[in-house]
Amino acid sequence: MKHWHIDEVAWDRFDPSKVHPDVVPLVKAAAMVERNAADYVTYLTRVFEDDPDFRAAAEHWGVEETQHGDALGRWGEIADPGWNFQQAFARYRAGYKIQLDADASIRGSRTGELIARCMVETGTSSYYTALGDSTEEPVLREVCRLIAADEYRHFKLFYDHMKRYLAREKLSFPKRLRVALGRIGESEDDELAFAFHCGNEPEGTPYDHDRCISGYMGRAMGFYRFNHIERGMGMIFKAIGLDPRGRMSDIAAKGAWRLLQWRRDRYQQALRRAVNENATEPARAA
Repeated sequence: MKHWHIDEVAWDRFDPSKVHPDVVPLVKAAAMVERNAADYVTYLTRVFEDDPDFRAAAEHWGVEETQHGDALGRWGEIADPGWNFQQAFARYRAGYKIQLDADASIRGSRTGELIARCMVETGTSSYYTALGDSTEEPVLREVCRLIAADEYRHFKLFYDHMKRYLAREKLSFPKRLRVALGRIGESEDDELAFAFHCGNEPEGTPYDHDRCISGYMGRAMGFYRFNHIERGMGMIFKAIGLDPRGRMSDIAAKGAWRLLQWRRDRYQQALRRAVNENATEPARAA
């Protein structure tokens, strides 16, 4: 059962004067990634084919993730009436595919698979919290709050199942750490970059990963504050079996915050270069 329904959102409270221009492209991209949950449900139910409890949980998770995409897509269409979510999502589905025929986890174990899912939910919970905290637009703030709460519950869902499999598989700490770091690194792959492309660039524009990931990350990273990173680091530590509130977690959070600031600045520089290059194209043509 869903914890909320899209029709319960107070859509009539939308205030265009409170919309930050950098938020709209992010929401459009996020809508497609969230809406694409059905493929991940297919993958997970194949990997955990003989585990009916987890299969049921994964299917319920997919229903909630799909609703996240629909809610974000609806907000995107309200914020930009000329944008068509279904058309953009169709482009995304046509161009971005994950492996659906796997009969075992690409992480090497079921414990590893569930740790990877915990990393995803850590990232999304932190991201929607950051976006919701930063926006003054009341409808988006409500939607982000609802999604962030779902994502935290999803973290707990995958964490609880991970503990069950860890007791069986005895995955070592180095392997758990490697899976976690590997999945965090995948946040800059084509999933988000291509979603940004489909949601924000005209059809027919050639896809360029570097341009699109800069367009996404250069905007998204600007909305984080240290408390979001600190909370996320605690979740990461918990998932891999370390103290989420200890001195090591605190040191790691401070290091991650400095790294995010450095990467944010680099992405924003790349974003500004792309904007300047686009601005000079008409002049060259003239």
